[in-house]
Amino acid sequence: MNRLEQLLRETDHKSYPAYKSLKGKYTFAGYVLSVDHVQGDPFAAPSSLSIHCKAAQHGFPEEYYLKPHRCVMLCDYLLRGFGRILRSYSGKAGGSGKSGSLFVSIPGQEVLKRSALTIDPKSGELVLRFSAGFPAAGRTTLSMELRKMLMEYVPACVEKSLRFTAVNREELKHWITLADEQKAIREQLSEKGLVAFVADGAILPRSSGVDDRPMKGAVVFESPGEDRVELALPGGGTIKGMGIRQGISLIVGGGYHGKSTLLKALERGVYDHIPGDGREYVITESSAMKIRSEDGRSVKQLDISPFIRNLPNKKDTRNFSTEDASGSTSQAAATVEAVLSGSHTLLIDEDTSATNFMVRDSLMQSVIHPEQEPILPFLARMRQLYEQFGVSTILVAGSSGAFFSVADAIVQMKEYLPVNITARAKEAAGAERACETPPEPLGKWEDHRIPRQNKEITESRRIKTRGNGTDHVSLNHESVELRFVEQVVDHEQTNLLAAMLRTLEEQYFDGRRPLPECVDALYRRLQTEGFTAASTGSIPGNLAMVRLQELWAMVNRYRSLKV
Repeated sequence: MNRLEQLLRETDHKSYPAYKSLKGKYTFAGYVLSVDHVQGDPFAAPSSLSIHCKAAQHGFPEEYYLKPHRCVMLCDYLLRGFGRILRSYSGKAGGSGKSGSLFVSIPGQEVLKRSALTIDPKSGELVLRFSAGFPAAGRTTLSMELRKMLMEYVPACVEKSLRFTAVNREELKHWITLADEQKAIREQLSEKGLVAFVADGAILPRSSGVDDRPMKGAVVFESPGEDRVELALPGGGTIKGMGIRQGISLIVGGGYHGKSTLLKALERGVYDHIPGDGREYVITESSAMKIRSEDGRSVKQLDISPFIRNLPNKKDTRNFSTEDASGSTSQAAATVEAVLSGSHTLLIDEDTSATNFMVRDSLMQSVIHPEQEPILPFLARMRQLYEQFGVSTILVAGSSGAFFSVADAIVQMKEYLPVNITARAKEAAGAERACETPPEPLGKWEDHRIPRQNKEITESRRIKTRGNGTDHVSLNHESVELRFVEQVVDHEQTNLLAAMLRTLEEQYFDGRRPLPECVDALYRRLQTEGFTAASTGSIPGNLAMVRLQELWAMVNRYRSLKV
């Protein structure tokens, strides 16, 4: 602290680059402050700093961070608390440009492992990464204003939020208990033959399209008796709700009755949620993938022949490539890619699907002979996907009853409440012709692509990566669109995806290893080494964990992939 204060006095009212001398580590009472990167001028991206606390200094019980799911929840809780206090100090120090700004990652409703705050389960060391705008008047340093930030504001934030003695212990215990319960429910899905669970009492509707908090006054979810299951919770309690079983499940109903709202909750159910979200106990098996059409996307050497064949232009659909996929070819590609990435559940909404990919009604089948139609609808493959590959489907259908004949369970959403209508819908379907003659069995799906480096990127002087909201990642000037990869829910996930794409190009795409081996190897490193696996130099404080499915989704949409 004394050395930092001396340096601040020496750099006061100097040219802005004088702040560079502050880079280093400084011991405070109960933690170490590290100045990791100093911005070039007051209008540049803020400086990067980190706080390091040993286990004995922060005092949080070891049992709160030894298990991974508890550790992630604890880090999420502490990060939110630190952020609330930090925001109250941001801007109090004056100056030009970003002077006085204090910023740390702001989590949403999902609980994600983030680089902004980590705790090493072995040593208990806590590391928090944040940013600060070093104050200046024009390009002249205002070190006494920076002194307030580093020696008054930040220590106050640490004392109020990163000490076990300072936090609300009952509230924290509630968060940790919730983490245990969410993990227990997730583990029971497979045991019970389920792909998803929606608890009675859940609040599914959101406040608005830009506000993911629960809607006030929304209808409380209540499971239909036929689908109600009871799951055990740690400590001897139980929880009841609707279980969605493995196989083919339909969600039907009139417009504005909650079909897509339920599906949206299920697609977000691959992540845990914070207390008070309303979806805390909406749990979907972790590999579930939302599938939709995506006009204009790139497809690289993929076998989509299970769904599309005999194209008029004689294009080989067993090794299909395009820079401008149609609705049907894009959805066929997304389905194959999801299965190859290890997804065991496909989530599909008829509203965002290519109609000709999903179904051909009996009249169309009688008018247009199957030999004249290159698309074999998803309807004809749903049962095979489950019976041969163990891949379940949850489908929202609002306009076609053709799916009734192949479904295992049919739930009607009526004024946001589910009603099981399986028997009635099956009876109504009767002898309705569902699809063409059952197709041949599905062969083994494999990915034999062998990627090689894109020299234009790897030989550039510096590879710049960037996540743009949740819609894009960029590698230098190459942009990968992720707008329709709907389970990317946080902009910090795209930051990590961009960094992983750079790592793949630099270290894995060697022209020898198959693409699955490259992607899986990097993801295994991410699981064991943490964010260092995709970082060059120090770990930035703006990364959030992704699933293997999202990593695959990005790689498959990367137009500069050389295979």
